Amino acid sequence: MPTLGEAMARVGRHFGKRPAMRDSQGDTNWRDFGERITVAAGLLRGLGIKSGERVAIYARNSIRFDELKWGAFHAGVVAVPVNWRLAPVEIAHILEDSACEVVFVEADFLPIFDATELAPWRDKLVCLAGEGTADIWDYEKLFETAPGVGPADVPPDDDALILYTGGTTGRSKGVRLSHTNILSCAAAFTLATRGEPDDTYLHLAPMFHSADLLGTGWMLMGARHVYVPAFSPAAFLDAVLEHRVTMTIAVPTMLMMTLTDPVLESADTRSLRLMGFGASPMDPAWIRRTAQGFPHTQLFNCYGLTETSPDLTVFDPNEFRRAIENDSPTLASVGKPNCLVDLKVTNSEGGDLAPGETGVLHARGPNITKGYLNMPEETAAALSNGWLRTGDIARIDDEGYVYLIDREKDLIISGGENVYSSEVETALYQHPDIHECAVIGTVDERLGQVVTAVIVPKPETSLNSKAIIDHCRELIGGYKIPRRIEFVETMPKNELGKILKNRLRDNYAE
Repeated sequence: MPTLGEAMARVGRHFGKRPAMRDSQGDTNWRDFGERITVAAGLLRGLGIKSGERVAIYARNSIRFDELKWGAFHAGVVAVPVNWRLAPVEIAHILEDSACEVVFVEADFLPIFDATELAPWRDKLVCLAGEGTADIWDYEKLFETAPGVGPADVPPDDDALILYTGGTTGRSKGVRLSHTNILSCAAAFTLATRGEPDDTYLHLAPMFHSADLLGTGWMLMGARHVYVPAFSPAAFLDAVLEHRVTMTIAVPTMLMMTLTDPVLESADTRSLRLMGFGASPMDPAWIRRTAQGFPHTQLFNCYGLTETSPDLTVFDPNEFRRAIENDSPTLASVGKPNCLVDLKVTNSEGGDLAPGETGVLHARGPNITKGYLNMPEETAAALSNGWLRTGDIARIDDEGYVYLIDREKDLIISGGENVYSSEVETALYQHPDIHECAVIGTVDERLGQVVTAVIVPKPETSLNSKAIIDHCRELIGGYKIPRRIEFVETMPKNELGKILKNRLRDNYAE
Protein backbone atom coordinates (compact mmCIF):
# COMPACT_ATOMS: atom_id res chain seq x y z
CA MET A 1 0.00 0.00 0.00
CA PRO A 2 1.49 3.41 -0.96
CA THR A 3 1.16 6.57 1.08
CA LEU A 4 -1.25 9.26 -0.01
CA GLY A 5 1.70 11.36 -1.18
CA GLU A 6 3.03 8.55 -3.36
CA ALA A 7 -0.43 7.87 -4.76
CA MET A 8 -0.98 11.53 -5.68
CA ALA A 9 2.46 11.73 -7.35
CA ARG A 10 1.30 8.93 -9.66
CA VAL A 11 -1.96 10.77 -10.37
CA GLY A 12 0.04 13.81 -11.53
CA ARG A 13 2.15 11.66 -13.84
CA HIS A 14 -0.66 9.50 -15.20
CA PHE A 15 -3.28 12.17 -15.88
CA GLY A 16 -1.03 15.12 -16.78
CA LYS A 17 -3.11 17.61 -18.73
CA ARG A 18 -6.53 16.30 -17.67
CA PRO A 19 -8.48 19.01 -15.77
CA ALA A 20 -8.07 18.51 -12.05
CA MET A 21 -9.58 21.51 -10.28
CA ARG A 22 -11.85 24.33 -11.31
CA ASP A 23 -12.66 27.59 -9.53
CA SER A 24 -13.26 31.24 -10.40
CA GLN A 25 -9.65 31.50 -11.62
CA GLY A 26 -10.11 28.73 -14.18
CA ASP A 27 -8.87 25.15 -14.55
CA THR A 28 -5.80 23.54 -13.03
CA ASN A 29 -4.60 20.29 -14.62
CA TRP A 30 -3.28 17.27 -12.72
CA ARG A 31 0.34 17.87 -13.67
CA ASP A 32 0.28 21.42 -12.36
CA PHE A 33 -1.65 20.43 -9.23
CA GLY A 34 0.85 17.65 -8.57
CA GLU A 35 3.73 20.12 -8.91
CA ARG A 36 2.04 22.56 -6.52
CA ILE A 37 1.66 19.77 -3.97
CA THR A 38 5.41 19.14 -4.03
CA VAL A 39 6.00 22.87 -3.44
CA ALA A 40 3.42 22.94 -0.61
CA ALA A 41 5.38 20.07 0.94
CA GLY A 42 8.60 22.07 0.49
CA LEU A 43 6.91 25.05 2.14
CA LEU A 44 6.16 22.91 5.20
CA ARG A 45 9.75 21.73 5.29
CA GLY A 46 10.91 25.36 5.08
CA LEU A 47 8.84 26.16 8.15
CA GLY A 48 10.72 23.44 10.02
CA ILE A 49 7.82 20.98 10.09
CA LYS A 50 9.10 17.40 10.26
CA SER A 51 7.39 14.16 9.25
CA GLY A 52 4.93 13.09 11.93
CA GLU A 53 4.41 16.64 13.24
CA ARG A 54 1.04 18.34 12.86
CA VAL A 55 -0.36 21.45 11.22
CA ALA A 56 -3.89 22.83 11.48
CA ILE A 57 -6.02 24.02 8.55
CA TYR A 58 -8.72 26.52 9.46
CA ALA A 59 -10.47 27.43 6.21
CA ARG A 60 -13.51 26.92 4.03
CA ASN A 61 -13.61 24.54 1.07
CA SER A 62 -11.17 25.52 -1.68
CA ILE A 63 -8.45 24.32 -4.01
CA ARG A 64 -5.86 25.79 -1.63
CA PHE A 65 -7.26 23.69 1.21
CA ASP A 66 -6.77 20.52 -0.86
CA GLU A 67 -3.36 21.69 -2.10
CA LEU A 68 -2.11 22.16 1.46
CA LYS A 69 -3.71 18.96 2.77
CA TRP A 70 -2.15 16.87 0.01
CA GLY A 71 1.10 18.78 0.46
CA ALA A 72 1.08 17.63 4.08
CA PHE A 73 0.43 14.04 2.99
CA HIS A 74 3.35 14.38 0.54
CA ALA A 75 5.66 15.65 3.29
CA GLY A 76 4.59 13.01 5.83
CA VAL A 77 3.10 15.82 7.94
CA VAL A 78 -0.20 15.20 9.72
CA ALA A 79 -3.00 17.59 8.73
CA VAL A 80 -5.56 18.66 11.36
CA PRO A 81 -8.58 20.35 9.71
CA VAL A 82 -10.49 22.52 12.20
CA ASN A 83 -14.22 23.19 12.22
CA TRP A 84 -14.50 26.96 11.63
CA ARG A 85 -17.88 27.08 13.39
CA LEU A 86 -16.39 26.25 16.78
CA ALA A 87 -15.96 28.68 19.67
CA PRO A 88 -12.41 29.85 20.59
CA VAL A 89 -12.24 27.57 23.64
CA GLU A 90 -13.11 24.56 21.46
CA ILE A 91 -10.53 25.53 18.84
CA ALA A 92 -7.94 25.95 21.58
CA HIS A 93 -8.66 22.41 22.82
CA ILE A 94 -7.99 20.98 19.33
CA LEU A 95 -4.77 22.95 18.83
CA GLU A 96 -3.50 22.03 22.29
CA ASP A 97 -4.47 18.38 22.07
CA SER A 98 -2.90 17.91 18.64
CA ALA A 99 0.18 20.05 19.41
CA CYS A 100 0.01 21.79 16.03
CA GLU A 101 3.22 23.52 14.99
CA VAL A 102 1.55 25.96 12.55
CA VAL A 103 -2.04 27.06 11.89
CA PHE A 104 -2.98 27.83 8.28
CA VAL A 105 -5.98 30.14 8.41
CA GLU A 106 -8.18 31.88 5.87
CA ALA A 107 -7.96 35.68 6.08
CA ASP A 108 -11.65 36.07 6.96
CA PHE A 109 -11.06 34.00 10.09
CA LEU A 110 -7.98 35.81 11.38
CA PRO A 111 -9.95 37.98 13.88
CA ILE A 112 -11.00 34.92 15.89
CA PHE A 113 -7.36 34.49 16.91
CA ASP A 114 -7.62 37.75 18.82
CA ALA A 115 -9.55 35.77 21.44
CA THR A 116 -7.69 35.28 24.71
CA GLU A 117 -7.94 31.48 24.48
CA LEU A 118 -6.13 31.52 21.11
CA ALA A 119 -3.38 34.01 21.98
CA PRO A 120 -0.68 31.26 22.20
CA TRP A 121 -1.13 30.53 18.48
CA ARG A 122 -1.08 34.11 17.24
CA ASP A 123 2.60 33.86 16.24
CA LYS A 124 2.06 30.48 14.54
CA LEU A 125 -0.43 31.68 11.94
CA VAL A 126 0.00 31.51 8.17
CA CYS A 127 -2.65 33.26 6.07
CA LEU A 128 -3.80 30.59 3.60
CA ALA A 129 -6.22 32.59 1.45
CA GLY A 130 -6.87 36.31 1.18
CA GLU A 131 -4.79 39.19 2.47
CA GLY A 132 -3.14 38.76 5.84
CA THR A 133 -1.47 41.32 8.07
CA ALA A 134 2.08 42.58 8.44
CA ASP A 135 2.83 40.31 11.40
CA ILE A 136 1.39 37.09 9.88
CA TRP A 137 3.11 34.93 7.30
CA ASP A 138 1.48 34.83 3.86
CA TYR A 139 1.07 31.40 2.24
CA GLU A 140 1.42 32.66 -1.34
CA LYS A 141 4.63 34.55 -0.58
CA LEU A 142 6.11 31.54 1.18
CA PHE A 143 5.00 29.38 -1.75
CA GLU A 144 6.85 31.59 -4.27
CA THR A 145 10.24 30.78 -2.74
CA ALA A 146 9.65 27.19 -1.61
CA PRO A 147 11.31 24.30 -3.47
CA GLY A 148 9.50 21.20 -4.65
CA VAL A 149 10.37 18.04 -2.72
CA GLY A 150 9.79 14.32 -3.24
CA PRO A 151 7.32 12.22 -1.25
CA ALA A 152 8.40 11.55 2.33
CA ASP A 153 9.53 8.04 3.15
CA VAL A 154 6.96 7.24 5.85
CA PRO A 155 5.12 3.97 6.59
CA PRO A 156 1.58 3.79 5.13
CA ASP A 157 0.23 3.02 8.60
CA ASP A 158 1.50 6.34 9.97
CA ASP A 159 -1.06 9.04 10.79
CA ALA A 160 -2.03 11.17 7.79
CA LEU A 161 -4.97 13.08 9.22
CA ILE A 162 -6.49 13.81 12.61
CA LEU A 163 -10.18 14.68 12.52
CA TYR A 164 -11.94 15.84 15.65
CA THR A 165 -15.37 14.45 16.25
CA GLY A 166 -18.25 16.90 16.21
CA GLY A 167 -18.69 16.79 19.98
CA THR A 168 -22.29 15.49 19.90
CA THR A 169 -21.46 13.43 22.98
CA GLY A 170 -19.27 15.92 24.82
CA ARG A 171 -15.57 16.82 24.52
CA SER A 172 -14.33 16.26 20.97
CA LYS A 173 -11.85 13.45 20.32
CA GLY A 174 -9.03 13.41 17.79
CA VAL A 175 -9.54 10.44 15.46
CA ARG A 176 -6.26 9.19 13.98
CA LEU A 177 -6.54 8.17 10.32
CA SER A 178 -3.58 6.64 8.51
CA HIS A 179 -2.63 6.68 4.83
CA THR A 180 -3.81 3.07 4.60
CA ASN A 181 -7.14 3.88 6.28
CA ILE A 182 -7.97 6.66 3.82
CA LEU A 183 -6.79 4.86 0.67
CA SER A 184 -8.64 1.65 1.61
CA CYS A 185 -11.91 3.47 2.13
CA ALA A 186 -11.44 5.46 -1.09
CA ALA A 187 -10.98 2.29 -3.14
CA ALA A 188 -13.98 0.48 -1.64
CA PHE A 189 -16.33 3.46 -1.76
CA THR A 190 -15.55 4.50 -5.33
CA LEU A 191 -15.95 0.91 -6.52
CA ALA A 192 -19.31 0.53 -4.73
CA THR A 193 -20.69 3.77 -6.17
CA ARG A 194 -19.35 3.28 -9.71
CA GLY A 195 -17.24 6.42 -9.80
CA GLU A 196 -16.05 7.51 -13.24
CA PRO A 197 -12.89 9.39 -14.34
CA ASP A 198 -15.05 11.75 -16.40
CA ASP A 199 -17.03 12.83 -13.35
CA THR A 200 -16.96 16.36 -11.99
CA TYR A 201 -16.99 15.95 -8.22
CA LEU A 202 -18.45 18.72 -6.05
CA HIS A 203 -16.97 19.16 -2.57
CA LEU A 204 -20.21 20.15 -0.85
CA ALA A 205 -19.69 18.90 2.70
CA PRO A 206 -17.19 20.93 4.76
CA MET A 207 -13.62 19.75 4.22
CA PHE A 208 -12.95 19.69 7.96
CA HIS A 209 -15.40 16.77 8.15
CA SER A 210 -14.74 13.12 7.28
CA ALA A 211 -17.52 13.20 4.66
CA ASP A 212 -15.14 15.07 2.36
CA LEU A 213 -12.81 12.05 2.33
CA LEU A 214 -15.42 10.25 0.22
CA GLY A 215 -14.12 12.27 -2.74
CA THR A 216 -10.62 10.76 -2.45
CA GLY A 217 -11.31 8.03 -5.01
CA TRP A 218 -12.25 10.65 -7.57
CA MET A 219 -8.89 12.30 -6.89
CA LEU A 220 -7.03 9.07 -7.54
CA MET A 221 -8.84 8.35 -10.83
CA GLY A 222 -8.13 11.83 -12.21
CA ALA A 223 -11.66 13.27 -12.16
CA ARG A 224 -12.31 17.03 -12.04
CA HIS A 225 -13.08 18.68 -8.67
CA VAL A 226 -14.98 21.85 -7.81
CA TYR A 227 -15.69 23.45 -4.44
CA VAL A 228 -18.51 25.24 -2.63
CA PRO A 229 -16.83 27.33 0.13
CA ALA A 230 -19.84 27.05 2.43
CA PHE A 231 -23.16 25.32 1.80
CA SER A 232 -26.39 27.06 0.92
CA PRO A 233 -29.10 25.73 -1.43
CA ALA A 234 -28.33 28.49 -3.95
CA ALA A 235 -24.57 27.89 -3.82
CA PHE A 236 -25.09 24.15 -4.27
CA LEU A 237 -27.45 24.46 -7.23
CA ASP A 238 -25.45 27.25 -8.88
CA ALA A 239 -22.30 25.11 -8.71
CA VAL A 240 -24.09 22.13 -10.28
CA LEU A 241 -25.22 24.28 -13.22
CA GLU A 242 -22.03 26.33 -13.69
CA HIS A 243 -19.60 23.41 -13.55
CA ARG A 244 -21.89 20.65 -14.87
CA VAL A 245 -21.34 18.67 -11.68
CA THR A 246 -21.99 14.94 -12.03
CA MET A 247 -21.31 13.61 -8.52
CA THR A 248 -21.52 14.86 -4.94
CA ILE A 249 -22.08 13.78 -1.35
CA ALA A 250 -24.66 15.62 0.75
CA VAL A 251 -26.16 15.15 4.19
CA PRO A 252 -29.89 14.95 4.93
CA THR A 253 -30.12 18.46 6.36
CA MET A 254 -28.57 19.94 3.20
CA LEU A 255 -31.10 18.08 1.08
CA MET A 256 -34.02 19.10 3.29
CA MET A 257 -32.94 22.75 3.08
CA THR A 258 -32.62 22.53 -0.71
CA LEU A 259 -35.94 20.75 -1.21
CA THR A 260 -37.80 23.40 0.80
CA ASP A 261 -36.06 26.36 -0.89
CA PRO A 262 -37.91 28.03 -3.81
CA VAL A 263 -34.60 28.20 -5.72
CA LEU A 264 -34.95 24.49 -6.59
CA GLU A 265 -38.00 25.18 -8.75
CA SER A 266 -35.92 26.94 -11.41
CA ALA A 267 -32.69 24.97 -10.95
CA ASP A 268 -31.13 22.86 -13.70
CA THR A 269 -29.70 19.68 -12.15
CA ARG A 270 -29.69 17.49 -15.26
CA SER A 271 -25.90 17.05 -15.18
CA LEU A 272 -25.98 15.53 -11.68
CA ARG A 273 -25.90 11.80 -12.44
CA LEU A 274 -25.11 10.56 -8.93
CA MET A 275 -25.64 11.89 -5.39
CA GLY A 276 -25.04 10.11 -2.12
CA PHE A 277 -26.10 11.08 1.35
CA GLY A 278 -25.25 9.92 4.84
CA ALA A 279 -23.98 11.20 8.23
CA SER A 280 -27.44 10.82 9.77
CA PRO A 281 -30.55 8.75 9.02
CA MET A 282 -33.06 10.08 6.50
CA ASP A 283 -36.73 9.25 6.74
CA PRO A 284 -38.07 7.35 3.69
CA ALA A 285 -40.60 10.13 3.07
CA TRP A 286 -37.71 12.60 2.62
CA ILE A 287 -35.88 10.10 0.39
CA ARG A 288 -38.88 9.92 -1.92
CA ARG A 289 -39.14 13.70 -1.90
CA THR A 290 -35.44 13.94 -2.81
CA ALA A 291 -36.00 11.60 -5.76
CA GLN A 292 -38.81 13.85 -6.96
CA GLY A 293 -36.70 17.00 -6.51
CA PHE A 294 -33.73 15.51 -8.41
CA PRO A 295 -35.47 13.42 -11.10
CA HIS A 296 -32.36 13.02 -13.29
CA THR A 297 -30.08 11.86 -10.47
CA GLN A 298 -29.29 8.39 -9.19
CA LEU A 299 -29.37 8.50 -5.40
CA PHE A 300 -27.74 6.23 -2.86
CA ASN A 301 -27.50 5.99 0.88
CA CYS A 302 -24.31 5.26 2.83
CA TYR A 303 -23.22 4.97 6.45
CA GLY A 304 -20.01 5.32 8.35
CA LEU A 305 -18.11 7.11 11.09
CA THR A 306 -15.13 9.40 11.32
CA GLU A 307 -13.41 6.37 12.86
CA THR A 308 -13.95 4.38 9.63
CA SER A 309 -12.44 6.92 7.20
CA PRO A 310 -15.53 7.24 6.95
CA ASP A 311 -17.53 4.62 4.99
CA LEU A 312 -18.85 1.22 6.12
CA THR A 313 -21.89 0.61 3.92
CA VAL A 314 -23.27 1.67 0.55
CA PHE A 315 -26.75 1.12 -0.83
CA ASP A 316 -26.07 0.22 -4.48
CA PRO A 317 -27.43 3.11 -6.62
CA ASN A 318 -29.39 0.81 -8.97
CA GLU A 319 -30.89 -1.14 -6.10
CA PHE A 320 -31.67 2.11 -4.31
CA ARG A 321 -33.60 3.37 -7.33
CA ARG A 322 -35.66 0.16 -7.41
CA ALA A 323 -36.31 0.44 -3.68
CA ILE A 324 -37.70 3.96 -4.21
CA GLU A 325 -39.82 2.92 -7.21
CA ASN A 326 -41.24 -0.11 -5.40
CA ASP A 327 -41.55 1.61 -2.01
CA SER A 328 -39.51 -1.28 -0.61
CA PRO A 329 -38.98 -1.71 3.15
CA THR A 330 -35.24 -1.86 2.41
CA LEU A 331 -35.42 1.91 1.84
CA ALA A 332 -35.07 2.20 5.61
CA SER A 333 -31.64 0.52 5.46
CA VAL A 334 -28.20 2.03 4.82
CA GLY A 335 -27.24 -0.64 2.30
CA LYS A 336 -24.66 -3.40 2.57
CA PRO A 337 -21.06 -3.46 3.83
CA ASN A 338 -18.48 -2.26 1.32
CA CYS A 339 -16.13 -4.89 -0.10
CA LEU A 340 -13.33 -4.38 2.46
CA VAL A 341 -15.46 -4.34 5.61
CA ASP A 342 -16.83 -6.99 7.96
CA LEU A 343 -19.80 -6.12 10.15
CA LYS A 344 -21.38 -8.03 13.02
CA VAL A 345 -24.08 -7.44 15.62
CA THR A 346 -23.53 -8.51 19.22
CA ASN A 347 -25.51 -8.63 22.44
CA SER A 348 -24.52 -6.69 25.55
CA GLU A 349 -22.16 -9.52 26.60
CA GLY A 350 -20.34 -9.46 23.25
CA GLY A 351 -21.89 -12.62 21.80
CA ASP A 352 -22.64 -12.66 18.08
CA LEU A 353 -26.31 -12.39 17.13
CA ALA A 354 -28.10 -14.09 14.25
CA PRO A 355 -29.36 -12.19 11.16
CA GLY A 356 -32.39 -10.08 11.98
CA GLU A 357 -31.57 -9.73 15.67
CA THR A 358 -30.94 -6.27 17.14
CA GLY A 359 -27.76 -5.44 19.02
CA VAL A 360 -24.56 -3.39 18.97
CA LEU A 361 -22.87 -2.99 15.57
CA HIS A 362 -19.14 -3.74 15.27
CA ALA A 363 -16.89 -3.20 12.24
CA ARG A 364 -13.55 -4.58 11.05
CA GLY A 365 -11.45 -3.59 8.06
CA PRO A 366 -8.35 -1.71 6.79
CA ASN A 367 -10.20 1.62 7.04
CA ILE A 368 -10.64 1.44 10.84
CA THR A 369 -8.84 4.08 12.92
CA LYS A 370 -5.87 3.22 15.12
CA GLY A 371 -7.61 5.07 17.92
CA TYR A 372 -8.02 8.45 19.56
CA LEU A 373 -5.15 10.87 20.05
CA ASN A 374 -3.96 11.04 23.68
CA MET A 375 -6.92 8.89 24.83
CA PRO A 376 -5.73 5.34 25.57
CA GLU A 377 -8.73 4.42 27.73
CA GLU A 378 -11.26 5.57 25.12
CA THR A 379 -9.27 3.77 22.42
CA ALA A 380 -9.28 0.53 24.40
CA ALA A 381 -13.04 0.83 24.97
CA ALA A 382 -13.72 1.35 21.25
CA LEU A 383 -11.27 -1.18 19.74
CA SER A 384 -10.95 -4.82 20.69
CA ASN A 385 -9.30 -7.64 18.70
CA GLY A 386 -9.46 -5.60 15.52
CA TRP A 387 -13.17 -4.76 15.89
CA LEU A 388 -14.53 -1.23 16.36
CA ARG A 389 -17.59 -0.81 18.55
CA THR A 390 -19.53 1.73 16.48
CA GLY A 391 -21.89 2.86 19.24
CA ASP A 392 -24.87 2.15 16.97
CA ILE A 393 -27.69 -0.29 17.62
CA ALA A 394 -28.50 -2.14 14.41
CA ARG A 395 -29.68 -5.32 12.76
CA ILE A 396 -28.49 -7.04 9.59
CA ASP A 397 -31.05 -9.04 7.58
CA ASP A 398 -30.53 -12.30 5.68
CA GLU A 399 -29.56 -10.42 2.51
CA GLY A 400 -26.92 -8.33 4.25
CA TYR A 401 -28.85 -5.04 4.44
CA VAL A 402 -27.93 -3.02 7.51
CA TYR A 403 -30.65 -1.21 9.45
CA LEU A 404 -29.65 1.40 12.02
CA ILE A 405 -32.03 1.34 14.96
CA ASP A 406 -30.54 3.93 17.29
CA ARG A 407 -27.37 5.18 18.94
CA GLU A 408 -26.55 3.29 22.12
CA LYS A 409 -26.58 6.55 24.04
CA ASP A 410 -30.04 7.43 22.67
CA LEU A 411 -31.75 4.24 23.85
CA ILE A 412 -34.58 5.12 26.26
CA ILE A 413 -35.54 2.70 29.04
CA SER A 414 -38.99 3.67 30.23
CA GLY A 415 -40.76 1.55 32.83
CA GLY A 416 -38.37 -1.31 32.05
CA GLU A 417 -39.15 -1.23 28.30
CA ASN A 418 -36.56 -0.42 25.63
CA VAL A 419 -37.70 2.44 23.39
CA TYR A 420 -35.66 3.23 20.28
CA SER A 421 -35.85 6.96 19.61
CA SER A 422 -35.55 6.48 15.84
CA GLU A 423 -38.68 4.31 15.78
CA VAL A 424 -40.67 7.02 17.52
CA GLU A 425 -39.19 9.69 15.23
CA THR A 426 -40.22 7.69 12.16
CA ALA A 427 -43.79 7.67 13.44
CA LEU A 428 -43.70 11.39 14.19
CA TYR A 429 -42.37 12.27 10.74
CA GLN A 430 -45.48 10.75 9.22
CA HIS A 431 -47.50 13.63 10.66
CA PRO A 432 -47.93 16.19 7.86
CA ASP A 433 -47.40 19.21 10.13
CA ILE A 434 -44.03 18.18 11.59
CA HIS A 435 -40.94 19.72 10.02
CA GLU A 436 -38.30 18.29 12.37
CA CYS A 437 -38.34 16.19 15.49
CA ALA A 438 -36.03 14.52 17.99
CA VAL A 439 -36.91 12.00 20.67
CA ILE A 440 -34.93 11.78 23.91
CA GLY A 441 -35.31 10.27 27.36
CA THR A 442 -35.71 12.60 30.31
CA VAL A 443 -35.59 11.66 33.98
CA ASP A 444 -38.80 10.48 35.60
CA GLU A 445 -39.09 9.32 39.22
CA ARG A 446 -41.65 6.59 38.47
CA LEU A 447 -40.60 5.33 35.02
CA GLY A 448 -36.87 6.04 35.19
CA GLN A 449 -37.05 7.83 31.86
CA VAL A 450 -39.98 9.34 30.04
CA VAL A 451 -40.19 9.45 26.23
CA THR A 452 -39.88 13.12 25.29
CA ALA A 453 -40.48 14.53 21.79
CA VAL A 454 -39.01 17.87 20.76
CA ILE A 455 -40.80 19.11 17.65
CA VAL A 456 -40.37 21.90 15.10
CA PRO A 457 -43.79 22.36 13.45
CA LYS A 458 -44.09 23.37 9.82
CA PRO A 459 -44.77 27.09 9.31
CA GLU A 460 -48.35 28.28 9.60
CA THR A 461 -49.59 25.10 11.26
CA SER A 462 -51.17 24.64 14.66
CA LEU A 463 -49.94 21.55 16.44
CA ASN A 464 -50.76 20.51 19.99
CA SER A 465 -49.79 17.62 22.22
CA LYS A 466 -53.12 15.82 21.89
CA ALA A 467 -52.83 15.75 18.10
CA ILE A 468 -49.34 14.27 18.36
CA ILE A 469 -50.41 11.58 20.85
CA ASP A 470 -53.47 10.63 18.78
CA HIS A 471 -51.26 10.37 15.70
CA CYS A 472 -48.70 8.13 17.43
CA ARG A 473 -51.35 5.87 18.94
CA GLU A 474 -52.17 4.62 15.44
CA LEU A 475 -48.56 3.74 14.64
CA ILE A 476 -46.62 2.58 17.70
CA GLY A 477 -47.17 0.81 21.02
CA GLY A 478 -48.48 2.76 23.96
CA TYR A 479 -45.21 2.62 25.95
CA LYS A 480 -43.41 4.28 23.02
CA ILE A 481 -45.78 7.25 22.70
CA PRO A 482 -44.20 10.51 23.92
CA ARG A 483 -45.51 11.50 27.33
CA ARG A 484 -43.77 14.84 27.19
CA ILE A 485 -43.91 17.05 24.09
CA GLU A 486 -41.99 20.28 23.58
CA PHE A 487 -42.51 22.60 20.62
CA VAL A 488 -39.52 24.69 19.49
CA GLU A 489 -38.62 26.95 16.59
CA THR A 490 -35.16 25.48 15.89
CA MET A 491 -33.00 22.53 16.89
CA PRO A 492 -29.40 22.68 18.14
CA LYS A 493 -27.22 21.12 15.42
CA ASN A 494 -23.61 20.40 14.58
CA GLU A 495 -21.76 21.47 11.42
CA LEU A 496 -23.38 18.74 9.30
CA GLY A 497 -26.88 19.37 10.54
CA LYS A 498 -27.08 16.51 13.03
CA ILE A 499 -29.43 17.34 15.87
CA LEU A 500 -27.46 17.55 19.12
CA LYS A 501 -29.48 15.34 21.41
CA ASN A 502 -27.03 15.80 24.26
CA ARG A 503 -27.95 19.50 24.30
CA LEU A 504 -31.64 18.67 24.21
CA ARG A 505 -31.17 16.32 27.16
CA ASP A 506 -29.40 19.11 29.03
CA ASN A 507 -32.12 21.63 28.12
CA TYR A 508 -34.92 19.38 29.34
CA ALA A 509 -33.13 17.72 32.26
CA GLU A 510 -35.32 19.40 34.85
